[in-house]
Amino acid sequence: MALSMHKESNKQMDSSKYVRYTPEQVDALERVYTECPKPSSLRRQQLIRECPILCNIEPKQIKVWFQNRRCREKQRKEASRLQTVNRKLSAMNKLLMEENDRLQKQVSHLVYENGYMHQQLQHVSTATTDTSCDSVVMSGQHQQQNPTPQHQQRDANNPAGLLAIAEETLAEFLSKATGTAVDWVQMIGMKPGPDSIGIIAVSRNCSGVAARACGLVSLEPTKVAEILKDRPSWFRDCRCHDVLSVIPTGNGGTIELIYMQTYAPTTLASARDFWTVRYTTTLEDGSLVICERSLTSSTGGPTGPPSSCFVRAEMLPSGYLIRPCEGGGSIIHIVDHIDMDVWSVPEILRPLYESSKILAQKMTIASLRHIRQIAQESSGEIQYGSGRQPAVLRTFSQRLCRGFNDAVNGFVDDGWSIMGSDGVDDVTIAINSSPGKFLGSHYNTLSVLPTIDGVLCAKASMLLQNVPPALLVRFLREHRSEWADYGVDAYSAASLKASPYAIPCARPVGFPSSQVILPLAHTVEHEESLEVVRLEGHAFSPEDIALSRDMYLLQLCSGLDENAVGACAQLVFAPIDETFADDAPLLPSGFRVIPLDPKSDSPTATRTLDLASTLEVGPGGARPSGEADISYNLRSVLTIAFQFTFENHFRDDVAAMARQYVRSVVGSVQRVAMAIAPSRLSSQMGPKSLPGSPEALTLAQWICRGYRIHTGGELPRVNSQASDGILKQLWHHSDAIMCCSVKTNVSPVFTFANQAGLDMLETTLVALQDIMLDKILDEVGRKILLSEFSKIMQQGFGYLPAGTCVSSMGRPVSYEQAIAWKVLNDDDSSHCLAFMFINWSFV
Repeated sequence: MALSMHKESNKQMDSSKYVRYTPEQVDALERVYTECPKPSSLRRQQLIRECPILCNIEPKQIKVWFQNRRCREKQRKEASRLQTVNRKLSAMNKLLMEENDRLQKQVSHLVYENGYMHQQLQHVSTATTDTSCDSVVMSGQHQQQNPTPQHQQRDANNPAGLLAIAEETLAEFLSKATGTAVDWVQMIGMKPGPDSIGIIAVSRNCSGVAARACGLVSLEPTKVAEILKDRPSWFRDCRCHDVLSVIPTGNGGTIELIYMQTYAPTTLASARDFWTVRYTTTLEDGSLVICERSLTSSTGGPTGPPSSCFVRAEMLPSGYLIRPCEGGGSIIHIVDHIDMDVWSVPEILRPLYESSKILAQKMTIASLRHIRQIAQESSGEIQYGSGRQPAVLRTFSQRLCRGFNDAVNGFVDDGWSIMGSDGVDDVTIAINSSPGKFLGSHYNTLSVLPTIDGVLCAKASMLLQNVPPALLVRFLREHRSEWADYGVDAYSAASLKASPYAIPCARPVGFPSSQVILPLAHTVEHEESLEVVRLEGHAFSPEDIALSRDMYLLQLCSGLDENAVGACAQLVFAPIDETFADDAPLLPSGFRVIPLDPKSDSPTATRTLDLASTLEVGPGGARPSGEADISYNLRSVLTIAFQFTFENHFRDDVAAMARQYVRSVVGSVQRVAMAIAPSRLSSQMGPKSLPGSPEALTLAQWICRGYRIHTGGELPRVNSQASDGILKQLWHHSDAIMCCSVKTNVSPVFTFANQAGLDMLETTLVALQDIMLDKILDEVGRKILLSEFSKIMQQGFGYLPAGTCVSSMGRPVSYEQAIAWKVLNDDDSSHCLAFMFINWSFV
């Protein structure tokens, strides 16, 4: 009897462990799983009660089913992910093998050239009487490196002639994309891999500038071709791209005649335009090719439109090779090869048009990043929390860039005209009397805008030295209050509202305000971000009540990666309403900083452009020894443009305000540049010259004397009796020593700091006077100093515990202890307050 009961118990256990579900039961459970993959115990019991077909199943068994179902879903997703990674690795492996084959061909070609040159040199040495040998060698080498096809005269109106040009363009493009027609050098920092943007290379020793990219995307070739053909969607410097004629070819391809205009990157140069033929066809292996080149007198073909305000540049054979990838997706080869006619720009700006790295960032890498961005958006990998579609956010970025470029260039056919100067040509004022056209064609009625008679732009360009563009733009973004005027911001924001608050002139002092940055979107590699900036208003007098409200800016920030070679750093913003529509009018202003490639052959050619030269030069203007480092040739061009709306009766007032405001912004940027340059390049500078004026020697004596009187001891590691020795030891002291003024009802301002103090504050002696003590101390430090201040002033010194302060660049700095003491002059009266931060370091 007991044995029978035991067998029955085992049978029941087996039946409870292994349950076979009917199709109807599985469907019911799947429906619940779709709504809630992990139901609670109460939900499972409710499911059994509400679904009769599940009444014979225990709640524990249903719990196990859901666990298994979640496990299967996780395994399925992991398997799908691994398959995707495997496809990427396989495609990348194929791409790297092809790149290896191309490099081997290039090596073979160089070996052949080397042997040929060796043979010719031997021939020259044995036949010195033949004076034509040198020319034969050089001409033969030139023909091998830069083969120039001889174009026969073609009929401009004959499609067969255009097809011949297109076929030659195709052959030359493929030789650059997959062959050895150009000597390619891989860009620094661009490493291939399944998650990288691709293989990026730039040209070396070729006519014009060229860049090449190979990469993988998850879009089909036809979709990739459609995106790449829409050049204005990804090429931010493209002003217009007009297809003037389309001619079908017998092989199923198309030939297009295209006129393109591009913006000038700065006010110091002219814009470019191109007249090209574009050929789209399919190769025998199924690859899709889009190649393009300029039509010139040497190539033949139709004559392009005349260009009065543009410099005609030449596009050498360039294009896109798009190959289908096994398992979906595409492998893309991109080649951009352009001759920008560098002789038409000032010599100092020629690096902008001679740099293959800048071309790679602006065109080659930009197109590949744009395709990857759309691919990830299409697959749902990118989710934005703003509630707006990705295409709308991309349009905002494009409109900000286009509006800023229009302001910088000021084309006559857009309605711009130059206003007379005030006798100083540092700031250019341009006026556009067609605000409807400028803000957008759908605002021609101006029904949603206040009365606007025109748009005014104040712009300026300047050359910077030893200022990293990314660092400068990051500072301008994070420390808006250091350069912006709150009253001008209020005028710009109110000008697009129904009841504008007129401020016809800038205030002499900017109002304090704080900003909150709200991210909207960013690109895949975070090289560009779109954000909303809220400028928080403050309480003012009744006549300034309009300034107390919050204001909003739509802001585009790009190029903040200091390691990106040749990347342009940019900060563009436009005032908006709190709830701005997708088609809201935008009037962009901002900054653009473009790096100039250093000239290694003339390291001191641009000494006069150094904004921080007054800090770093020694006696007679000569730099200390050891400063011939290439870092001193880190040059860049900064372009500033601010736009304002105006009414006709306020035009002159707004122009005066804009000119004054831009000049104040330029001055602020110069101070920032001087603060940035020494701190970033201190490792290459070597020892800095001491501030050897009599006032500095006297102040050094007073600092040491005050410390000795109040504390009863000598300042650590300063024990020299000679006055100049005291200054030297104080200047090179390892702890940060600085002095600040102590005046009634005035915030303490720094007046002196030794080298360690300047490094800690990340500033210079010139910019030191703009830094206030309460700005570098955090909230805890300010409270401690406030509680100890009376004690310090009574007994002459005080000790502050370990804490954290903030440099002028916003970086946190920790210190183990701080000592504060009164500095006494020769009359034993208080001159200033000295601080010494012991064992400080950046967090």
